[in-house]
Amino acid sequence: MASGDKNPGQIRPVPDPVPPVQHARNPGMPLELDWVRDVRVNRSAVERRAGTIGPRRGVKKDWQAAWLLRAIRLMDLTTLQGDDTPGRVQRLCAKARRPLEQHLIDALGIGHLGIRVGAVCVYHEMVATAVEALGDSGIPVAAVSTGFPAGLSPLPQRIREIEASVAAGAQEIDIVITRAHLFTGNWQAMYDEVKAFREACGPAHMKTILATGDLRVLRNVARASLVCMMAGADFIKTSTGKESTNATLPVSLVMVRMIREYLERTGVEIGFKPAGGISQAKQALVYLAMMKDELGRAWLDPELFRFGASSLLTDIERQLEHHTSGRYSATYRHPLA
Repeated sequence: MASGDKNPGQIRPVPDPVPPVQHARNPGMPLELDWVRDVRVNRSAVERRAGTIGPRRGVKKDWQAAWLLRAIRLMDLTTLQGDDTPGRVQRLCAKARRPLEQHLIDALGIGHLGIRVGAVCVYHEMVATAVEALGDSGIPVAAVSTGFPAGLSPLPQRIREIEASVAAGAQEIDIVITRAHLFTGNWQAMYDEVKAFREACGPAHMKTILATGDLRVLRNVARASLVCMMAGADFIKTSTGKESTNATLPVSLVMVRMIREYLERTGVEIGFKPAGGISQAKQALVYLAMMKDELGRAWLDPELFRFGASSLLTDIERQLEHHTSGRYSATYRHPLA
């Protein structure tokens, strides 16, 4: 930035928007039990590596603002509350279409970028409302399905739920695995179940939620990630947001390493979605740095990376407000719904 700029908060130069790359769907592969059983995870090494990402990859000033704008494009803006109403979902969709206030857009000089979120994530009951509210914006609706969050309803009922959400207009389906299959070592049952969900999704992209807070050890996380990718998952996702522990950096690092291993073995790119507990802008920056380090530039696009977020957008707005004005705004000035 030139020293004579009249607006020191403005990001310049700002690149022209780049259309998202259309990645091929994951066709899946036969279950290779030897590969699954051979998986090992060195927990202490994972935790050491995860602990170095933030300190090594800090960004400041204009660079930080640019990365935070990128994070907005990668959000699945989410409401999964028992008291959700059509009005709340409509307001959330309005925020998804225009996540930043006009004065911030003007101050940052990004009006031509058309910043918007990656998707809106809701329960099946609210899919039709979200589809109507988003209109021709191009923002997909993601529906949580298969007896979310426990995933313990009868299998035919879970499959019908997927089909109903797709019929209502959902373009992405977030399913949950049956954790009991993992704890009993029944990898074939997990594979068959996830494969059936994938078939029910049809053209809709499938994100497979592992509920990593319930899986106890990192080796379980790695093995479940691998089985779900073999069964055809387009994304693997950390959490429902309802567990006592949701997305963490060590768990996420294990999952992206399995994505990398699957890519090296099959040539297929799988997406990743950390969800639950990521509410601060500085956390989002660390996750972005991890994705770029571990998987490369392609995983900084919505086609391959999403944040499951509700309050994260509010903190990003406050950080951008500080970048442009030197002051933090009150949280209530940035309502979501």
